[in-house]
Amino acid sequence: MSEQLALLPGYGIAHLRLTLVALAVGAALSVPAGIWVTRRKSLEPGILGVASVIQTIPSLALLAIMVPALGALGALTASWFGVSLRSIGYVPAVIALTLYSVLPILRNTVTGIEGVDPALVEAARGVGMTPGQRLARVELPLALPVIVAGVRTAAVWVVGTATLSTPVGATSLGNFIFSGLQTRNTTAVLVGCVAAAALALALDQTIRLLEVGARRRSRGLLAAAGAVLLLLYGVTAASVAFERLGGGERSLRIGAKAFTEQYILAELMAQQVARGTGRPTEIVSSLGSTVAFDALRSGDLDVYVDYSGTIWATIMKRGGSFVDRDTVLAEVSRFLSREHGIRVLGSLGFENTYALGMRADRAESLGLRRIGDLPRVAERLEIGGDYEFFQRAEWKALVEAYGLAFRAERSMDPALMYQAVATGDVDVISAFSTDGRIAAYDIVLLQDERGVIPPYDAILLVGPRIAEAEPGVAAALESLVGALDAGTMQRLNLAVDRDGRAPADVARGFLDAGRAPE
Repeated sequence: MSEQLALLPGYGIAHLRLTLVALAVGAALSVPAGIWVTRRKSLEPGILGVASVIQTIPSLALLAIMVPALGALGALTASWFGVSLRSIGYVPAVIALTLYSVLPILRNTVTGIEGVDPALVEAARGVGMTPGQRLARVELPLALPVIVAGVRTAAVWVVGTATLSTPVGATSLGNFIFSGLQTRNTTAVLVGCVAAAALALALDQTIRLLEVGARRRSRGLLAAAGAVLLLLYGVTAASVAFERLGGGERSLRIGAKAFTEQYILAELMAQQVARGTGRPTEIVSSLGSTVAFDALRSGDLDVYVDYSGTIWATIMKRGGSFVDRDTVLAEVSRFLSREHGIRVLGSLGFENTYALGMRADRAESLGLRRIGDLPRVAERLEIGGDYEFFQRAEWKALVEAYGLAFRAERSMDPALMYQAVATGDVDVISAFSTDGRIAAYDIVLLQDERGVIPPYDAILLVGPRIAEAEPGVAAALESLVGALDAGTMQRLNLAVDRDGRAPADVARGFLDAGRAPE
């Protein structure tokens, strides 16, 4: 618990910054737009319809869309104005959250103004008030409770949605939740959820006090609520100023995807760089596969570990059975250097490939040892995979090569797959070959006798800037090349997943002892 609470101030302030900026920008856009719409009735259905469509887009999808969109825009601004935009992190998260805040504020502004008694508006016109005076002195004061209700709804929505900013590289309370789910750390998940709920309630009640004070014309309530909001915005402004003006050397940004092994490897790299160069580091965790690669290519990340098969199948769009590991690694290295200026420092020494896994007793009862044995029983079985597995080239190749047709395909969080197959909720999973839970849950991996799944060597990737300008960092990281075999990596993963140790502690123990825990 103490370790999670130590992270709370940093994650909480980052979450607050996302929320307050998105809410302020959303209100600044939505209230004037709502007023404008009430003066142009013919446009109301179209504008509210657009806002409603944005709201129907799943929040995680909207956040993910921002990454390639900003990447493309950043390439244009860099070529035209010499200024590039960051495609991951704070900017895409704030844009997506702002869009999510628009609908409740916009709709309530329109509803509130249109709900004002027409007789009162006519009376104001009769005493000679101008349109601006009628708006400021009659319509807006009477519509204020409805408008504020929309702001309160938006605040709660934004606080909750901001927890999903973690996969696009924005630090938030979602860091607790995503890492906690992957490493089976219930304490981290609870801290993240409770903190997000407390923040949502605090903002909701503060905004309510502001509205009550304005309605009752109570200076005390207005002063109290205003002071709280000013304090919150002051904290966020101070945190931004500290980051921008704090000076010191720029942190090395290390990426990690959303599973245990990646958290451990990111910690290994961060600690190795700190020991070898003294360079400050920052880990950007729980990223999606393509988000991490795009961020490295654009310079928003400096280094991360990817897998040769992922680059081969997803980025290079290559296939083919029985392609040997050395060939894949060599071609991936040439491709990344030639097309993107990314340097492959080398393989860490182990392969973490996709594999189809089953509970050992279940596989034995069905007489299954190879993937080629599955077609005769697949129609009676359910398969579970991580979020992206069923859209990957490897799955499509497996289906085509072996003629697989399962009764159902279930996408789920990677951390839940192993428990699902162990309890019989699914029959087969898309396992990762170095996952420690394979041994812990007595899971057997079915042989890919046709060599459909490409090799998946864990490879160290450094971005163009580090490769060219910081040879010391590259040299420190190169000491990890060949340092881990599959058994070692599996034991490191198990120390986190089964024993509940923190990835940072596991990485530190390995570097101190030069081996994985037994």
